[in-house]
Amino acid sequence: MNSATTVRELVIQMPEATRVFEKFKIDYCCGGNTSLVEACSKVGVDLRELEQELEHAGTAKQIQATDFAEMTLPVLIDHIVTKHHLFTREEMVRLDALMTKVVSVHGDKHTELHEVSALLKRLGEDLNPHMLKEERVLFPYIVQLDRSATGKASAPFAPFGTVKNPVRMMMMEHDAAGEILRELRSVTSDYAIPTDACISYKTLYEAVEALERDLHQHIHLENNILFPKAVEFEESLLRATQEG
Repeated sequence: MNSATTVRELVIQMPEATRVFEKFKIDYCCGGNTSLVEACSKVGVDLRELEQELEHAGTAKQIQATDFAEMTLPVLIDHIVTKHHLFTREEMVRLDALMTKVVSVHGDKHTELHEVSALLKRLGEDLNPHMLKEERVLFPYIVQLDRSATGKASAPFAPFGTVKNPVRMMMMEHDAAGEILRELRSVTSDYAIPTDACISYKTLYEAVEALERDLHQHIHLENNILFPKAVEFEESLLRATQEG
């Protein structure tokens, strides 16, 4: 690891680094191609302090890290869908009801809640069709790519020309979701809970922050591991076809 190492490279090599990046509010999903120096500069963190935290996380093995980079593409996709897509869908429904309740009680005094509500609505409207496109079109194609690469099936037909096209679109939509998450954090002053907040208000902010953490991991797995592997698999198949 050095100052030129990108956030993406480090998270792939060291999955437990995600906890450290969350602590310092460093974007490791949409901003994964940023160097450690640039990432620290953006959030006002001393590079040496970050490096010490990363060294500690690596030595202490504070979490049981899963090596997602070593997973097959079908297994990784199954993990993304069953863990992250399912969680996102369930949480968006729960947050919608909780948001309505909190706004009805505290909206007059805490007017920022109306903006929080609008941002959460936008997030759900963006993410629900996004996940459907992945599950119905992109992910099945990637699974077929994997089967082709291992000789279990013929190369799949790509109605979109190349997997790079839907991948590019999905990453743009990830960027849009990331921007909404940043706006939510700004509007809520880093999810600071007001002194007059009720249990529902506290629960709302804690749940939105938990959704943010899960989405960071979710987007990281797709942007930094799944999508690059799918592009590589497709290119390898194309080369093999041309050589054959």
